[in-house]
Amino acid sequence: MTKEDFISTFNPSELASELSRGGFQLPSFITPAHHVFHINRIEDYIHAVNFPLPSDLHPRRITLYNFFFLTKGSSIRSKGLDKYQFGANTFFFLPAYEIMTHEFISEDAEGYYCHFSLDLLVSDYKLKDLLNDFPFLNFNCYPLVTINDESKECILPLLNRLEKEYKAGEQCRYEILRAYLIALFTEIKPFATISSSLSHNSAYQITEQFKKALSQHIYQKQKITDYAEMLAVTPNHLNKCVKTVTGKSAHELLSDMVLLEAKVLLKQTSLSVSEIAYQIGRSEVSDFARFFKSKTGMKPGEYRKMVNPEI
Repeated sequence: MTKEDFISTFNPSELASELSRGGFQLPSFITPAHHVFHINRIEDYIHAVNFPLPSDLHPRRITLYNFFFLTKGSSIRSKGLDKYQFGANTFFFLPAYEIMTHEFISEDAEGYYCHFSLDLLVSDYKLKDLLNDFPFLNFNCYPLVTINDESKECILPLLNRLEKEYKAGEQCRYEILRAYLIALFTEIKPFATISSSLSHNSAYQITEQFKKALSQHIYQKQKITDYAEMLAVTPNHLNKCVKTVTGKSAHELLSDMVLLEAKVLLKQTSLSVSEIAYQIGRSEVSDFARFFKSKTGMKPGEYRKMVNPEI
């Protein structure tokens, strides 16, 4: 059994239900294209719902790629184990199935949220070429892309056009969505190269590879030596790289990922605490409970009741 077999995710239909529970009027915000593409104004969202919704604050995955673009205000979002604070003129990209939280958004925030399926784009692009051309779509990408005011004048009309086409409902043309998304990504691309090059030294690359490996293998591998072997480095070198980049040891980062996965399982599944302990590699429930409480100050059952009282 893989983690995708028992971690429930938010697919487009579940996202629509979440919006409905939050106060959105579905006819205005959810159109027939929603399963492959959606766009809405951030200011409309935060004014329509009592932000943050529980699903915003607690770890979750969605099955679609998405980006969050601020034209005004500030926000704090996380991707995997990393937290990012950003402001105006900045895109935050998140690949499908990445663990995410949305911790904060300022009351004056304005901009766009958009999710999309790669299926919408790969009819014209080979997947490999798409990911090579637009590095911010990759799983281990640096999520922030900050543009300048001159490029913003070109980018805002593209976003407005995407919004207009999406709101056309039954008359929405996928070829228009596809063309404008590619145009948008092409405008953003030069800034992504600048942003990513700031951090892409050897230690950063190894740390990113380690975090990606953690997200993929945390249920099967829970020893630093396993990951060091996977990355073809010594455990000491892996630890040194991770410490340099994150300020945490490799083992601390591994523990953080185990905790994150445990939170997702407690929130999004009906697995018992003992079953969750087993899935994340803790054979003894008491050991898992001590670990969880040392990190959160709560027992696993208390956390579950807080974030999802229906389970």
